[in-house]
Amino acid sequence: MTNRHYNKRTLNNAKILRSAPTEAEKILWFNLRNSKLKGIKFRRQVPVGNYIIDFLCMSKKLAIELDGSQHIDNIEYDSIRTSFLQSQGYSVIRIFNDEIFKNINSVLEYIYQKYLEL
Repeated sequence: MTNRHYNKRTLNNAKILRSAPTEAEKILWFNLRNSKLKGIKFRRQVPVGNYIIDFLCMSKKLAIELDGSQHIDNIEYDSIRTSFLQSQGYSVIRIFNDEIFKNINSVLEYIYQKYLEL
């Protein structure tokens, strides 16, 4: 069962993040929104517990996190976050922003083949 309980602060932070996406988030969202990836629905900046997930596919229980250079210093935090999401039944993909910029089509194909094609 998914723990989608979150506090008001988490929800407000998610709304702020939705209004100011990074360039990598803009590119990936352009390719995921409106079920563009093989008809699969994604949402962005979704609160799950005390965390905000960059992109979430509820039907496939898939969380996609985009990582910029700041994540190099946050390995322990990211590990705890990933463990929590996995405990809620989610598969977690971490994608570096550079991968989005270099070849978005390969990223989309990887997401689909590895996690969504089942």
